Amino acid sequence: MENDKKIAVLIDADNVSEKYIKCIFDEIANHGTPTYKRIYGDWTKPNLAAWKSVLLKYSITPIQQYSYTTGKNSTDAALIIDAMDILYSHSVDGFCIVSSDSDFTKLAARLREAGMYVIGMGEKKTPLPFIAACEKFKYLEILAGIPDATEADSNNKIEKQGKPNEGMASIEELIEAIRIIVNESSDEDGWAFLGEVGIKLNKRYPDFDTRNYGHLKLTPLIASLKQFEIQSRKTSNPNITHKYIKNKNNSMERRPKIYSGQSLTKEYNLKRKR
Repeated sequence: MENDKKIAVLIDADNVSEKYIKCIFDEIANHGTPTYKRIYGDWTKPNLAAWKSVLLKYSITPIQQYSYTTGKNSTDAALIIDAMDILYSHSVDGFCIVSSDSDFTKLAARLREAGMYVIGMGEKKTPLPFIAACEKFKYLEILAGIPDATEADSNNKIEKQGKPNEGMASIEELIEAIRIIVNESSDEDGWAFLGEVGIKLNKRYPDFDTRNYGHLKLTPLIASLKQFEIQSRKTSNPNITHKYIKNKNNSMERRPKIYSGQSLTKEYNLKRKR
């Protein structure tokens, strides 16, 4: 089972605020058990003082890394070395790298090459290459329920809780990605099993999460888009129903190609016609 995985949690204190610590470990619990919990930084610096109050509470081991040279990030190097040591110890099933720094892109890719399950967590400013290198990527602002600073008060659930920023896909781009997957997975009548659509979305786009758009589950997110029909079908178990999805307009226009494994973002995927 996915939540039986042993996960090494490595946090870059230079690029992550202590205010996210609870939501970080709450999310990790959905994927597995944190067996290594380490945080890296120069703890002699006053800007990291706020972290000290949460280290004991969450049993996180602080790793001291002095900044020997101005402009060189020794914290990144220490985290990468530890990650490789843990990898070769064969004691974990996956890694969670918590940072908004693109310097960990190669590390994430290397860990995945070794068969590791890699979760990335960072703020919405996280560079796209790091997002794409992870198997899953979670935005810390979304996990913490922090609204965009610029958003206006609204009763619209998507606008209120999960308005995408420049890195995340717009609603229009999300709709197009779903349309393509539905057409790939549908039967002769155009219906696709919603569970399969969800699996393909998660496999193809590391940063896809229904919470990015203000919904906890895929079904209410799809229903809110108004571009798809949803059908419930009974199964042999009277307590279980399966959901199927169909494009309302089943004639597909010629669309830009989406490449599997990339981030569901504007720069990596669909471009709107100008």
